[in-house]
Amino acid sequence: MLPQSPDAPLTPPPTPALPRPRWHQWLWLLAGWLSLGLGVVGIVTPLLPTVPFVLLAAACFSRGSARWEAWLLAHPRFGPMVLAWRSERAVPRRAKWLATLTMTASCALAVWRAPPWAALLAVLICLSVAVWMWRLPDSPAH
Repeated sequence: MLPQSPDAPLTPPPTPALPRPRWHQWLWLLAGWLSLGLGVVGIVTPLLPTVPFVLLAAACFSRGSARWEAWLLAHPRFGPMVLAWRSERAVPRRAKWLATLTMTASCALAVWRAPPWAALLAVLICLSVAVWMWRLPDSPAH
């Protein structure tokens, strides 16, 4: 422990992180790949978001595999989004517009084809997500 000045508050030394059991790492890795898969499917599927699943995949990879986390962070499409979220809790404006357009189309489809209660639920969920998302700062990425 480094010597502290007399007027500095006493802080205990950091506790070393315990190694995770191997099966924990496999579960995190599996969760990361499932999340990333859902995010990729969400690119073309109405009402299934992409960005939250990619961010969840990054969080899972960070706990399960440094190699796959590094791969995701270096990915040309997903990496800047994850880095912007981690550093600034920001989302690129282009992603916001794309998400809003997709949610609007999905809700229009739900209003046209779904039972009224399901359409109302879809509209309320999409509206809530849109309000939350547009209140986030814009990232300089993209």
